[in-house]
Amino acid sequence: MARSQQTYNKTEKEKKRLKKREEKQKKKEARKAEAKEGSGIPFAYVDHNGNLVDTPPDPSEKVKIDAESIVIGIPKKEEGDEEEFDPVHKGKVSYFDFSKGFGFIIDSEDQEKYFVHVSGLIDEIDIDDKVSFELEKGMKGMNAVRVKKI
Repeated sequence: MARSQQTYNKTEKEKKRLKKREEKQKKKEARKAEAKEGSGIPFAYVDHNGNLVDTPPDPSEKVKIDAESIVIGIPKKEEGDEEEFDPVHKGKVSYFDFSKGFGFIIDSEDQEKYFVHVSGLIDEIDIDDKVSFELEKGMKGMNAVRVKKI
């Protein structure tokens, strides 16, 4: 006689699966019964402090707000609010490869390293030269351009 193909492990997995299905069905029926006898959707209110509460807010605590006083967006700058910003930075050439045409400059203020390409040079530079430069957004970050020797 042939042996059964069903192993103990398979029967246990099947029992677990059936039990899970029954529990899911019971939960579904309980939700349906609760929805029928419930009074509907519960409401949540926002009180004058912005907190969620289950009771309606007191109309006497309501504050009238003028719609014109609400500013949407960034307020316009007025005369005298502008800060003077110097686009020219000073730094020192830490590395420059003449054969490849690029190098790096360390800013003297914040010690940041900036990439410099030979196309961004005004004067010819060498390693350890003090330079002034401007920053420009490149593909991989900020690049030093208009580099002049000091």
